Amino acid sequence: MKRTFSRVFIGVCSLFPFVVSAQTQPVQTLNGGIGIPTSSVPFLNFTPDARSGALGETGVAMPDADANSIFWNPSKLVFAKQDKGASISYTPWLREIVNDMYYTYLSGYSKLGKNSVIGGSLMYFDLGTVDFTTATGVAAGSFNSREYAITASYVQRLSQNFSLGVNLKYLNSNLAAGSSNVGLKPGATAAADISAFYRNEIRDNSTGKGLGWAFGGMLSNLGGRINYGGLERYYIPTNLRLGASLTYYADQYNKFNFMVDFNKLMTPTPNIQNVGGAPVNVNNNKNYFSAVFGSFADAPGGFSEELKEVTVSTGVEYWYNEQFAARAGYFGESNLKGGRKYATAGLGLRLKQSFGVDFSYIVPIRQGSPLANTFRISLLINLANANRVFSDDEPVNDDDN
Repeated sequence: MKRTFSRVFIGVCSLFPFVVSAQTQPVQTLNGGIGIPTSSVPFLNFTPDARSGALGETGVAMPDADANSIFWNPSKLVFAKQDKGASISYTPWLREIVNDMYYTYLSGYSKLGKNSVIGGSLMYFDLGTVDFTTATGVAAGSFNSREYAITASYVQRLSQNFSLGVNLKYLNSNLAAGSSNVGLKPGATAAADISAFYRNEIRDNSTGKGLGWAFGGMLSNLGGRINYGGLERYYIPTNLRLGASLTYYADQYNKFNFMVDFNKLMTPTPNIQNVGGAPVNVNNNKNYFSAVFGSFADAPGGFSEELKEVTVSTGVEYWYNEQFAARAGYFGESNLKGGRKYATAGLGLRLKQSFGVDFSYIVPIRQGSPLANTFRISLLINLANANRVFSDDEPVNDDDN
């Protein structure tokens, strides 16, 4: 489906919660009203894989690591069962509105030893074809809008149960560069992610019964603003995600994972004030670090409004013999901050722990949601060296990197 440029530009560059714009309350009011934090390139925070998509978009403390951990929390990769892995995912986006918008995610990792891992990923977002017309309505060509981010990862284990990770990424947003009568250039910038992960468990080796627990955190998309050739610079979606998981091992073959994530978009809350008789967003011209780290205390409604900017994701997952998984989850956001609320469900299959496929589906709570009929599918490949698979049972050795 072909769309006008204005729809793409407003939706992608200005309104982060654009996918639910029909469900939200008024975005902002004068003198202390509620506002919705926004950013450019929101695709950086789109859930890329079907497993997390089925678990209410949880993932930062998911106990089992795979190649998609590069997005959620690369620190987990030192605990992966195989020493190499890759994944590719595909998601048609906003199918209720358009039929040619999608994104895909490709990721992979390799252990350098028991204590360190490198990895990389590519997120590609295709916004479809945009038609351009002159002021008189004459066709002036078309353009395929697209955005992508390339990420490199490094992870280091600091103790038997704790690790840190960092991502470095380059992102590019090309909405209509080179098209006539638009005047846009590709926007590009660099960013970084910092993550941490801790896990432990108590389990009976003979019966398989036990409990496992994990905690994770990730500060993502720390970087400069993005510019499309004009005077305006747009914040990228710097994001803080904290989470925890609990694993119940019923026996050798059956286990349940329970997960919760708390998510905060660290961009300024709009605060519209009368300046010289005109409405002005006084939070829009802050320097980057003041805007990002001040986002915890800039809501005009105070602390109660800040809490409304935190989204909550929950998920539960059942595994049989590490081969078959059934999943369900829920994602919730305040009605005053976007109003996204939906249930999720999905299935997973693993074949000899070397190949896997995951599928997820979104079930909106409200009718008419643009997220209706959204599905994700992921394919995973796990590889082990012919001589060894790194095991967490081996002691950590500072000389073994």
